[in-house]
Amino acid sequence: MNDSPNRLVNPQSQPDDRLDPALRPKRLSDLIGQNRVKENLAILIDAARQRSEPLDHVLFYGPPGLGKTTLAHILANEMGVNIKITAGPAIERPGDLAAILSNLRAGDILFIDEVHRLGRSIEDVLYPAMEDFALDIIIGKGPSARSIRLKLPRFSVIGATTRLALVTAPLRARFGAVHRLDYYELGAMQQIVNRAAGVLGVEADSDGIDEIAQRGRGTPRVALRLLRRVRDYAEVRADGVITRRVAEQALDLMDVDQRGLDDIDRRVLRTVIEKYNGGPVGLSTIAASISEEPDTIMDVVEPYLLQLGFLDRTPQGRTATRLAYEHLNLAYPKDDQPKLFS
Repeated sequence: MNDSPNRLVNPQSQPDDRLDPALRPKRLSDLIGQNRVKENLAILIDAARQRSEPLDHVLFYGPPGLGKTTLAHILANEMGVNIKITAGPAIERPGDLAAILSNLRAGDILFIDEVHRLGRSIEDVLYPAMEDFALDIIIGKGPSARSIRLKLPRFSVIGATTRLALVTAPLRARFGAVHRLDYYELGAMQQIVNRAAGVLGVEADSDGIDEIAQRGRGTPRVALRLLRRVRDYAEVRADGVITRRVAEQALDLMDVDQRGLDDIDRRVLRTVIEKYNGGPVGLSTIAASISEEPDTIMDVVEPYLLQLGFLDRTPQGRTATRLAYEHLNLAYPKDDQPKLFS
């Protein structure tokens, strides 16, 4: 049975990720990292305030767990407006979207997570709403059907997606600002974990914080999850204080190594290296070899391995790099003619 959604280092949201609301920054100045995005958003907010207008429509994209939802809440707080939250899969019929839009007030923010999963008929309703702030409703059927256009208050749409390529071009063009969120650097991760430890009342020294941050995969959601699990270990097996040794023991027990890789990550690398001579090998072949879904490999596992430089994407397939061999303590082979496994 596929257990990847329950991985400790899975960057996608899990039920036990509900944290103290204080952990979520309320203002742009409180947000750690993503400096280029913060600067651009600060200009967007100030310009909208000066003109007394709602924010322009904003699209955030990037790997899960990097703060797209948090940024939407921050924008609402900075503008002093309400935010309505929904997700692409939750809007099944045009009428669902029409009901949401008709309840918005002037300046409100509509946050749509997984915006790439909106249906085509839903997008057709959203286009005039975003562009003309109008809602087109069809009344009746057949020859007697007629269209009525209802005016909507000026509002802002904030979209979030992990798959920018799947957002249709007409929808993408209607967002005035498009920002990519990148993995966080170690310094930012240390600040995030340290702040969270303070809010949660966890006693930890700087070395313990550093160890958790290093294994957090550059993803705040993962780092905070690791912090909670290490806290549990420290309270049960240690004296309640998170030191580097305690953090190492806890995370080693949970099979999370020094670079934040877990069993599935290492299985992917070992599959490419040991079964297919380092690649190139097709995504579907890797997925079948470890009994995972190709989408899971592509969306959850691959991005971080690519970020670390452990995998390369080539037109022929995925290949393991020298860094991957070194991380697994395997001998890097001499250059041979690669073979394709599709």
